[in-house]
Amino acid sequence: MAGCETVYFYSQAASGQLKILAGREPIDRLVGDDTTDPKLKTQLQWVQSIRAYAGAELHLPVGSAYSEFTQLENEYALWNLIAAPEFSLSPKRWCYPIAGCASYRGYFDKADAQAQEARFRAEGYDVYLGPVPAYSTLGWFDDPVLSSFVNWKPDRLANLLFHELAHRRVYISGDTGFNESFATAVAQIALPGWRRRQGIPEPAVASVEQARQINSLMVIARRQLQGIYASNDSDAAKRAQKAQTLQRLRSCYRTLSAGWEQDARFTTMIEKTNNATLALVSEYQSQVPAFVRLYQDSGADWERFYEAAEALGNLPKDERKARLKSLNERAQASSRKVTGPSLQSETCMSAAN
Repeated sequence: MAGCETVYFYSQAASGQLKILAGREPIDRLVGDDTTDPKLKTQLQWVQSIRAYAGAELHLPVGSAYSEFTQLENEYALWNLIAAPEFSLSPKRWCYPIAGCASYRGYFDKADAQAQEARFRAEGYDVYLGPVPAYSTLGWFDDPVLSSFVNWKPDRLANLLFHELAHRRVYISGDTGFNESFATAVAQIALPGWRRRQGIPEPAVASVEQARQINSLMVIARRQLQGIYASNDSDAAKRAQKAQTLQRLRSCYRTLSAGWEQDARFTTMIEKTNNATLALVSEYQSQVPAFVRLYQDSGADWERFYEAAEALGNLPKDERKARLKSLNERAQASSRKVTGPSLQSETCMSAAN
């Protein structure tokens, strides 16, 4: 059955990818066509501007990526499944030709993804199934702009394209955390300069602080759960402590976010939090401070930064992990001097239920 599932997985992946490629239309032609919807035309012009900036200022290998547009049949490009054991924050890994191993599995059909989600839940895994508006083929194809994200606000659109293009510049086979944190860091570093160039104001200080507090809650919850899972307690005791920790996380979020202008995406993520979602957040965020520090150590020079990131990625896994840990510690020490610890999150998560 495992063999049949694998064959089917690659069959649906190839079919879905080919369908996206077959629907591509050149953006230049759409922008120059008087019959193109004005809103779509404006968004595609933003894409052209972002691509130009990514190539000229960030030295990313843009090539022909995102020079075409595909109207999807569905709302999203595909659905990603992340699964983690009941008492572990290390997600299940799937291995693929060329791309190596990754901590997620993508399905172009939602029903297929839901069937696999149900299977893993039945086996006792914590599972997260989420829609994916965009993904990178790592330069094997010229990825098009998709209808699933084309209408995003300009700075969110730029963030996405910088992230996906970064995968084309540095990608280490088999290390999802490295790859996603690197790409997240590239976008995070690049966005302020891009916003200034476009005359777009920075996010409000309040929203930045809110994001920091949410991230702090997730980090503290992960740390507490790691202690629970590493203990010699019985499975029943671990299960009870896990439930209590996750409930405290949700309660703390509601307390801290009282009075905020609510972001439905944050709320949904917190309410669904389990080992799989915490693993997902960690893959995209845990090493970002290390890469920001590496960029600073590279003299804020993009080419030197990419070369340093590649050299880091080519180290043996244990050496790479140790180097990233050292960079993270330096970054966090510097951050604490500037912002101080997130005392509200620490206090809330440490309190009795």
